[in-house]
Amino acid sequence: MRKSFYPKMAWSGISHNRKLYIPYFFTCIAMVMMFYIIDALSVSSVLVRIRGGETMQSMLNLGKWIIGLFTLIFLFYTNSFLNKRRSREYGLYNVLGMDKRNLAHIHFWETAIIAGISLVAGLIFGIVFSKLAELWMVNILNGQTDFKLRIEGSAIRETILVFLVIFILILLSALRKMTMARPMELLRNEHTGEKPPKGNWLLALVGIVALAIAYGLAVTIEDPIEALTWFFAAVILVIVATYMLFIAGSVTLCRILQKNKGFYYRKQHFISIASMSYRMKRNGAGLASICVLSTMVLVMLSSTICLYAGVESIMRERYPRDLSYEVHVSAPKYLNEESEANWRQLMEETLHESHLTASDVLEYTSAFFYGKLEGQNFRMKDELMDMETNESTAFNVDEVYVAPLSVYNRVTGEKETLDAGEALVAVYGGSYENNTDTLSIHNDIHFNVKKVISNFKAIHMDGSVSTKVYYIFVPDFDEVAEKLAQYNMAQYMTENMENVYFKCYYGCNLDGSDDAQMATEGILNNKFAALNASQQEGIDYVSYESYAFNKESFYGTFGGLLVLGILLGIVFVFAAILIMYYKQVTEGYEDQSGFVVMQKVGMTKKDIRQSINSQILIVFFAPLLLAGLHLLFAFPMISKLLLLFGLNRTQFLAMVALGCYLMFAVFYIIVYKMTSGVYYQIVSANNK
Repeated sequence: MRKSFYPKMAWSGISHNRKLYIPYFFTCIAMVMMFYIIDALSVSSVLVRIRGGETMQSMLNLGKWIIGLFTLIFLFYTNSFLNKRRSREYGLYNVLGMDKRNLAHIHFWETAIIAGISLVAGLIFGIVFSKLAELWMVNILNGQTDFKLRIEGSAIRETILVFLVIFILILLSALRKMTMARPMELLRNEHTGEKPPKGNWLLALVGIVALAIAYGLAVTIEDPIEALTWFFAAVILVIVATYMLFIAGSVTLCRILQKNKGFYYRKQHFISIASMSYRMKRNGAGLASICVLSTMVLVMLSSTICLYAGVESIMRERYPRDLSYEVHVSAPKYLNEESEANWRQLMEETLHESHLTASDVLEYTSAFFYGKLEGQNFRMKDELMDMETNESTAFNVDEVYVAPLSVYNRVTGEKETLDAGEALVAVYGGSYENNTDTLSIHNDIHFNVKKVISNFKAIHMDGSVSTKVYYIFVPDFDEVAEKLAQYNMAQYMTENMENVYFKCYYGCNLDGSDDAQMATEGILNNKFAALNASQQEGIDYVSYESYAFNKESFYGTFGGLLVLGILLGIVFVFAAILIMYYKQVTEGYEDQSGFVVMQKVGMTKKDIRQSINSQILIVFFAPLLLAGLHLLFAFPMISKLLLLFGLNRTQFLAMVALGCYLMFAVFYIIVYKMTSGVYYQIVSANNK
């Protein structure tokens, strides 16, 4: 045969089946475009020069491999639709004299044409739209750039390499299936439905149990760290349960409907229910895939939009003051007025040099440890160890601060008084679970609790919102701190570890611009570096934090998550659309002969549309409804996970999640209208 024969046959096969291949081309082009855009942005020289850009690029670098892996799985999945539809054509070629070597050549050229068009078009669109994406990201980072179109050579090479590997693997898989199939099997394959799975009730029950466990984890876990640990287990359970319910549950539903004679023996229900029960195993897998993809889109968009919209709130939780320092000392005796005055003077001199004025000054000394309140006693983290397993018996510990009563009065404007041995307890991030009037630390240091204050935020010392924070204000801080130091020393001598930390904090807001504050941070950095290097007696280390300095890093992180969430959302939406389309096309061709028979016995076009709507309403909107249910039950866990990022705005998250679901539902309905129209055209084609 001439060398041009196989390319012509391949192109002829693609053009004659353009109703199948055009959506596949668009999807491949979109995947190439998305991969190039993310890859190009991850190496963009423009973003590197902007503060926070490197953080954003690290997020995108991870995202491109997520898209690459998803593309591999998804194109394998959708390519099976093409092979099933074309199998009869290949079988006919085989019967007419072409051996499997000839068919392999046709397959090769078809794959080469698809790969070539997808890569060229995808890279062209990717290069063009990458500039828009770059401008968008620069705007997120509050940076500046020009309008020069840049072509990232490394991104082009990496995109070509990744997608060539994907297309080669798809080709090898198709050739393997063709080699193993017999000619008559290829001829019959298009009309071969999948048998309903056996043991439907058992699989459905397993799916229900798995889903109940996942939902139970989502709504019962209270601790954010524990939620992070169990999140991926819950996701796997939800995915497994979704597939089981759609594959087994949908078949069971069809059987139940078939037993309902009043419902089943109607012309608008008979064909659709009968055909669904015959091939529901594959149909259920497609519906489950749509449901999982829809849930992914909703979760990603809801969480990333909330994080980016709440970035200022998150930063103020994490950095309550524009500029602050903490001097950590080895013992409370080093927290004296002279030392505190010296450290304060260092800060004031720095602000004077930068011509900045401090306001809202917060200054205090405290002792700090991690522990758990059990009954009326705080147990420190070393006490929460199982002697047999040497593992912590508490999944997560809380933060506990002991501070002078004068600090509380100074920051709140109150005039509380306490007698010796009394304490004022304040809690942030939870409730006080001790119902008695007494409180102790390590069953050694005892207090009489005079007053308890809930949701105390006047001193948010660490800016943490992922754990509960206790504040114990005492009138005799020096005495209590000394007892804690003695306990600390005893632990250090026996376990070579410290449990209690002593520090002096100074924080203030500033009146200058972000640039001026960052310049001040640079000066302060040099002074504190010298103080750390001086090894001054009693000082363990000195740390400082600047709101302005960390601002761009936060915008880079959450902006990167937003961009990645939107781009991944677009990719998953493309996948869901293509699955919907091929589901309607393949089912349309399989149902075509059945509707031809029904038309001959009097079924009108109106009846056909009613039957189509009956089938669609039974199963097509099930993925959307179940995705909404998944999102509803996942909401508590998502809100806990966002706490780890510092976002504590549950009502705002609920509004965003609801808005995303409603918008996605509108989009879903539009896609349904378009794809159901394709189904109707196919099943009614022979009635012209």
